[in-house]
Amino acid sequence: MSDTGNAAPAARTPLYQLHLELGAKMVPFAGYEMPLQYPNGILKEHNHTRSQAGLFDVSHMGQLRLSGAGAAAALESLVPVDIVDLPANQQRYALFTNQQGGILDDLMVANAGDHLFLVVNAACKQQDAAHLREHLSGLCQIEELSDRSLLALQGPAAAAVMARIAPDSARMVFMQTAKFTLAGSDCFVSRSGYTGEDGFEISVPNAGAEALARLLLAQPEVAPIGLGARDSLRLEAGLCLYGHDMDGSTTPVEASLGWALSKVRRPGGARAGGYPGAEVIARQLEQGVDRKRVGLLLKDRMPAREGAGLVDADGKQVGKITSGGFGPTLGGPVAMGYVDSAHAQIGKLLQAMVRGKGVPVEVVKMPFTPARYFRG
Repeated sequence: MSDTGNAAPAARTPLYQLHLELGAKMVPFAGYEMPLQYPNGILKEHNHTRSQAGLFDVSHMGQLRLSGAGAAAALESLVPVDIVDLPANQQRYALFTNQQGGILDDLMVANAGDHLFLVVNAACKQQDAAHLREHLSGLCQIEELSDRSLLALQGPAAAAVMARIAPDSARMVFMQTAKFTLAGSDCFVSRSGYTGEDGFEISVPNAGAEALARLLLAQPEVAPIGLGARDSLRLEAGLCLYGHDMDGSTTPVEASLGWALSKVRRPGGARAGGYPGAEVIARQLEQGVDRKRVGLLLKDRMPAREGAGLVDADGKQVGKITSGGFGPTLGGPVAMGYVDSAHAQIGKLLQAMVRGKGVPVEVVKMPFTPARYFRG
């Protein structure tokens, strides 16, 4: 996701007026006016999500429905992921790839029983819909669900809050999905999120979005959270931001997303290949890559931001930071970026160039904070 600039008037989500009422500072993001933060500020919002529960408006994301008997096999032709055997009421992380093996977008795919439910990044949703139509028209029905909003409830208290309004949600585990009636609306819910915490993402009809948001915000554990804390939370969780930590020139292997390449779709698997760039990715899995995405811990109070160069002990550039900032949970700056594979091992010491000055950094394992997904 990235800001698309001021080419067109920014769109508004159904919660726009509620954000204003809550005192949000609104900013343009991916073609939408979105809340950057609320009066408590980014630091408090971040810490609240880590300790209690935060409510995020992520209605700018794209939601799509693929239906028809051939939908799963059709989608498999575009992603290096097992969709055909995805069980009902389960969700999986997937990647659209191009012919060079680069990542066109990352997305979530759920088997909703009679259809597949997709959530794609805001800045990519038009191109993703066009990509699906170009390749899958005639194989399945493709619907853009512009009549639905998306809310994310994240944090260690999220489960208790959800159980209060939908008792059966307590039976869900990480990456499971279910349908519930919440605040009078038929909702599609997944136990997942983008913060490293336990939590839920809730697809709700636009007409019911504000009532549901108000119901959740009325719970004592829940506070509204903006894009600023969403970014610091996902960075600490070691999660990629599309258009920054990966793009069409980055492969899943380079992006350290090999875990997302299903075994059945890898070389030697029952349904190996058959998606764009499969040969490139198979070769990289076998032979390795020249660069890798790594976590970086800064040994200074000075944060290093996107675009900062990474140099070795001899001052030679060996990489670049793609996301960086302050990690409130860690109490210090963290970053991720790409480095030459020779420098990608855990414990490697490098320097980030910040305003012409070298700041010591260490290559570390991600996530920076332990993931707390509920696996039962």
